[in-house]
Amino acid sequence: MSKQRDKRNQDKIAAKKAAVLGTAKKSRMPLFGGILVVILIAAAAALMYLNQSDGNPSAIASAPAAAGSTSVSFPASLFEDGKAHHFEHADGKHTIRYFILKSSDGIIRAAFDACDVCWPAGKGYYQEGDHMVCRNCGRRFASVLVNEVKGGCNPAPLNRNLENDKLVIKIKDILEGRQYFDFKGKV
Repeated sequence: MSKQRDKRNQDKIAAKKAAVLGTAKKSRMPLFGGILVVILIAAAAALMYLNQSDGNPSAIASAPAAAGSTSVSFPASLFEDGKAHHFEHADGKHTIRYFILKSSDGIIRAAFDACDVCWPAGKGYYQEGDHMVCRNCGRRFASVLVNEVKGGCNPAPLNRNLENDKLVIKIKDILEGRQYFDFKGKV
């Protein structure tokens, strides 16, 4: 018994000595834990990106505006599918996001990808069936009310006109949405 006790004491002394001298065997567990954290962060970032674009990385497009133009236009046929199409317009300081969809009543509607309440979260909306759903609070809005009802958590309306089978949005109207995308100092 005393030999076993001596052996344990010697093992403890050797372990302490190795720890003090820095020669102890180091566990690789912290390394694997760090790698796992990096992988989880990358996966979360990818998931957030895919959720932003509803699983389609090319779903958020830059607005098709020619240099010096005062408006952007889209062929009306682009919206025949009834799906919300997300676009963005960069003005140098802000990137203003908006979406356009043909609602179930056949009207092409446009709104900023933000509202008066949840805009500081910067999450916008996604489409679920005939509704637009706020990614921040989860409230649902019927497509036929987009661009009709304003205020609260409703998608903020964006002026648009249908001219010769083209949906036309004036740049100045898009720029009026800057307030929803000014995240400086917002948490």
